[in-house]
Amino acid sequence: MEKMKIAIIGTGFMGKVHAENVRRLGHVEIAAVAGSSEEKARQFAQSIGVDRASGDYRALLADRTIRAVHVLTPNALHHPMCRAALEAGKHVLCEKPFTISVAEARDLVDLAARTGLANCLQHNLRYYPVVQQIRRMIQRGDLGEILIVQGTYSQDWLLWDTDWNWRIDSAANGTLRVVGDLGSHWMDMVQHLTGLGITALCADLATFHKTRKRPKGSVETFAGKQLQPKDYESTPIDTEDFGSVLLRLGDRARGVFTVSQMSAGRKNMFTFDIYGTKAGVSWNQERPDELWIGRRDEPNRVLVKDPSLMYPEAARFADLPGGHSEGYDDTHKQVFKRFYARVADAAAPVEYPTFADGLVGMRLLEKVAESAQKQAWVSVEQ
Repeated sequence: MEKMKIAIIGTGFMGKVHAENVRRLGHVEIAAVAGSSEEKARQFAQSIGVDRASGDYRALLADRTIRAVHVLTPNALHHPMCRAALEAGKHVLCEKPFTISVAEARDLVDLAARTGLANCLQHNLRYYPVVQQIRRMIQRGDLGEILIVQGTYSQDWLLWDTDWNWRIDSAANGTLRVVGDLGSHWMDMVQHLTGLGITALCADLATFHKTRKRPKGSVETFAGKQLQPKDYESTPIDTEDFGSVLLRLGDRARGVFTVSQMSAGRKNMFTFDIYGTKAGVSWNQERPDELWIGRRDEPNRVLVKDPSLMYPEAARFADLPGGHSEGYDDTHKQVFKRFYARVADAAAPVEYPTFADGLVGMRLLEKVAESAQKQAWVSVEQ
């Protein structure tokens, strides 16, 4: 089989993750990479064994042999890069959050529809096998009517005022930082699982470090803990460190979540509890193979990932047998597998998040910002 040639745009943390996991498919070849400079692109290309590198992503879009691109850059660049890629006839996979405004997101959704090209937003966290089991349980009525959703997405990598990342800068990241980065995952997840749209919300945001010590050079995501005082300059901060959001879902359900990048000791704790009239479920990304199932009138139990014990629709997202963990990397692979099936065959089902999902997310993020500014409940258009 001839390998499908693709390009990766972005050389940071997500560049490495995407490069490693797209190669697991076997039939997709990373033909080129683009970075913010020739030097960064070349260094990244060498680290992953790719011959072609460029400091100008447009040069890669002009190559007719490249069929798809991964856009893994700071959020403010997603719109122009995705638009240019679609206009060049490339299928596009973009990291989340989608854009920095609803207008930008809607523009890309409309353009993707006109071109008919495959488009994907990388909400990979949907695709842990036991998370898909939860989705099928809810669809089959195992939980009954959904009443309550609650949880958190908490990290500690920006706890100190010497911690820095491009996400802190609103010019690169957009207005919302922690809600955009982590809250976008949480809100997408609960809607995907329950099938209920968020209809209203009330948000409270906090910036604990009004100034931070910005490194004089660039810092990769999660990699800024070894810098020295001489390497910093004081910078005012206009993005939030913490957020809490009350939710209404569908006609009756209620929920609440918090997001934080300053929760000491929490490295990547993404949790949710979903409670219905028959049963409840709970999941924690730091223990990804375990699913807690609770009932009022029976002993609670923990299901450990085993495709032979899962609903068939969920078992399709597990490539390894029971007792063999499938984690963060595997969720990316599951998205890539389905996206590239669609790239290869336009008749293949769309079993991955699309730009339309990104538009839903951007509407929610704008409502979070509006609510926090007003300190009031706001309605969300469905």
